[in-house]
Order: sequence, then C-alpha cells, then structure tokens
Amino acid sequence: MKPSLRFFSAVLTVLLLNLSLIVYSQPEKEIDPDGPGYAENCTSIMVGRLASTDGSVMTSHTCDGRYRTWLEVVPAMTFERDTVHPVYWGTMQTEEAWDMTNVTRKGEIPEVKSTYAYLNTAYPCLNEKQLAIGETTIYGKRELINQDGLFLIEELERIALQRCTTARQAIALIGSLAEEFGYGDMAECITIADPREVWQLEIAGSGPGKPSSLWVAQRIPDDHIGVAANIPRISEVNFNDPDHFMTSKDLRKKAKDLGYWDGKETFKFYRVIGTGKPYAIREFFVLNTLAPELKLTMEMEELPFSVKPVKKLSVSDVMALFRETYEGTPYDMTRNLMVKVTRRDETGNPVTDTVKSPIVSNWMNNDLRTLINELKPGTVDRQRTIAIAGCSYSHVIQCREWLPEEVGAVAWFSFDNPGQSPRIPIFSGTMALPESFRICGQHRYRDDAAIWSFREANRLSTVNWERGRKLIEPAVAGMEQKALAELPALEERVKKLVSDGKNAEAKKAVTEYTNAFAHGAMSRWQEIKKELWQMFGRGF
Repeated sequence: MKPSLRFFSAVLTVLLLNLSLIVYSQPEKEIDPDGPGYAENCTSIMVGRLASTDGSVMTSHTCDGRYRTWLEVVPAMTFERDTVHPVYWGTMQTEEAWDMTNVTRKGEIPEVKSTYAYLNTAYPCLNEKQLAIGETTIYGKRELINQDGLFLIEELERIALQRCTTARQAIALIGSLAEEFGYGDMAECITIADPREVWQLEIAGSGPGKPSSLWVAQRIPDDHIGVAANIPRISEVNFNDPDHFMTSKDLRKKAKDLGYWDGKETFKFYRVIGTGKPYAIREFFVLNTLAPELKLTMEMEELPFSVKPVKKLSVSDVMALFRETYEGTPYDMTRNLMVKVTRRDETGNPVTDTVKSPIVSNWMNNDLRTLINELKPGTVDRQRTIAIAGCSYSHVIQCREWLPEEVGAVAWFSFDNPGQSPRIPIFSGTMALPESFRICGQHRYRDDAAIWSFREANRLSTVNWERGRKLIEPAVAGMEQKALAELPALEERVKKLVSDGKNAEAKKAVTEYTNAFAHGAMSRWQEIKKELWQMFGRGF
C-alpha cells in the first residue's frame, strides 16, 4: 500500500474506533442532522397474505433513534365499573417499566371491562389475538400539531392492542378516539395487521382550535407489499371504497377549510398532511427491488402505494430487507472507498489488487463522511440505509390464521442495528420475557440491559467491518436458521396442547422457548464480543 493510503487507512481506523463505540443519541422525534432536510427515523414493510410464501400477513418496524429499549408483556386485565384509563405523555424515554421520570398524565378516558395481553415495546406492537402494529413517524406539516389533543400515537397503539382483535377494529377505534379527544402528536403512520389483512393508517392533528384529527387508512392488497418510511404515502383516496379506505369524518371539508385542498384537484392525502414528494430512497429501494418490471425511478412524482412482488416473500426475505445498506448497488456509500493492496502470488511475485477498504462500512457516521469528502470531494454520497446503527430495536411480525392464537403471531424481535443483531421469536402467547429485557440501555451503559449484550459486539465489529462481519453475519444467519428449523415442532406441540384444552400449557411452552432462545442469542453475542477483542487485540 502506498504511504498516503497507509496514512488514510490509519486515520479512518482511529476515527472508526472512537466513533463507532459511541452510542449516538437523537432527541425524541428530531430531524436527523445527517438528513437532506427531512426526518428519517423508522421503516415499516407490509406483506399481504397472498404475497407471502406461507400465507402469513406481515407488518414490521425499525425503531430508529434514542427510544427506550425495555419491553415487557402486559397481561390481560379486568376492571370494575367506572374505572378510568389514564393517558400518559413521555413514556418513550423511561429506563424501566416503573420509571415515571418526565412522564405526565395528560388525561383519561373510560376503561373497558376487560383488555387483552400485549407486547409493550416503546411503540406497542402485538397482542394475544394476533393484532400487530408497526410504526414510522411522518412529521408532516408542523401547523397541524395541536398539543391540546389528548393522544400521542403510542398511547393509541396501546389502547387498540388492549381492546381490538382486527385491523379494521383498531383503525376505527384509533380514529374515533383521535377525533373525539384530539390527536396531539406529529403526523404518524402505523401499519396494522391481523391474520387476514394489513392496513396503512396515516394520521395528523387538525391544526389550531378544538383538537381533533385528520386521518386516512388504506389497505394493502392481499397480493401486494407496501413500505412506509417517514413520509406520507397515501395518494388518491377513494371515498366510495370502504373495503380499501377508511377516513376521518368530513375529511375533504376540513382539508379545504385549512387551505390544503382547493376542492377541484384530485384529493391526495399526502398533500394534505405532508410537505414534499411522497417517497425517498428507502421506499424506492424496497418497491423497485421487489417489482423491478415496473422500472421505477427516483425522478417520478409518485411511486405506487404498493406493488405485487415478482416473487412471494418469506419472513426471511423481509428480515433481509431490514439488513439492507444497498451494498453492491449504485446507492452503496462505500463504492468509491477503494485502496490498492499488494500481495505475493504462489511464485512469490508481487500482485497489486484494488479492493474496498476493510475498515469502512455503510454505517459510517456524518463525521467520517465529512472527513473523507474533505480529503477527496464527492467520494461518499450520503444515503439513508434501511439498517442503521442508531436503531433502538426492530421487529418483523407474522400473523398466521391457521395456527392457534398462542403461537399464531410471532414478533421476530431484535435489539440495536437490524443489520447486525439476531432475531428473537416472541409469540402472541408469550407471557414473560428475560429480566434484562425490562431494562433500557439508552441512558447509560448497563450490563444488565439486554441491548448491551448485542451492542458491544455490533459496534466493535464495525471498527474493521471486513473482518468483523465474518463473525457477525454467520451468527445472524445461524440464529435465524435455528429458529425457523425449530418452530414447526413447537407449533405442532402447541396445536396439540390447545386441541386438548391445555391452553395454559401452550402459553408456557412458547414462553419457555422465547426465553431460552433469547438467552442463547445474548450468550452468543457475548462470545462474539470476546472473539472480536481477541481478533483486534494487537490493533485494528
């Protein structure tokens, strides 16, 4: 290697060591400082039942940013008459379930007689009836935010999971509560699935005055896939097609009164609540990858709301999409980071090759990109990848109507970067999780917080990703293959238990499996951390 390249590599190594080990925090729902002027926090991919290889319906979520990483299963409950349901703000940054720091009780609504058990992630995501929810913040028009409204989106998700069994029920409940009591959050998108269908709900405040809400939900056709990534995507609304659209009351009149629709042009919802083009790189990449025959381009005014994939997707295919950094495509940020290396062939003669620098990855941060572009302008063209190091947690949820509720839905859950962490199956019947799952790792380093079991190895591996990935990627694949190979036997066991009326034993079986798999995954990543330190013990 030439001296200048040797120096360049040394500079990058030092920077990567110092920068990759730092957990970069992002203020709650803040504009990404690396972004091209719009927010880039979360991604959700949806799959209709006829677009999946096994007939499952899927939704998903990457919770990107500095959100709480503790999670727990909240059990089903019953309540006395006249009980109220408290509505809180500020639950996204707490350190443990009992932590009420900076949490305020915004108000209350009447409680129902009984509620369903649900998986309480930062954005609650799954209940015992196979109702599943993904999320991505839209942000939208700031002037629509009315903080006199009672609800933030995570509270609406929680209530829907406690009270509903289908996507349509959840949409109707969320919409009615937001209109009656007011929606006080930024514009949001939640992707709601049940064992039969999946919908994309986009919701915003109603602006100044009495708080209410503007919202539209559009169904993903059963043989299609959809994607949402911080930008409103619902375009033309067919108000005469209740099988594919649900809307807030008097939506067109309210949009016209607010000055967001002239009453003459085609009513397109993304223009009502949004501020720009209804897609960016993530939406384009997913849709174009799965339906290449459409020949989509980044220059189009709009992309299709959903597409029929050229081949049906397995859950592994969706997990792979969430590991995407566009490596090997024109959007690969490392494509220009090539160096010359000299080696000797079998006869001892020197041979010079041009290879990608082993110390770079598509998870480099803005400081490193800036340095590289200072050294040689235009070297790195920043792209927002689907997998990012700043992810708090993510999940891909399958809803499967042919299986009992105890095992029918499975949330393939991972902590930290979805491009580096294993997926842990948490079922709709899982009753409890490891204690370390109940502790957030965002506020400080805690070895009793589950996320740090994965984060240390993940960060260390990116110091020299060419070497680190040789440990991380096979381990991710191995854990995924292990679960997929073991689940059929577990499902058959649960089916037999349920058919024999042993529902409690069925729930115990899936709970034991989830916990055993989680402990195994955490142990494996701790081993990888040690292997990485051994690998880099004499330098990076």
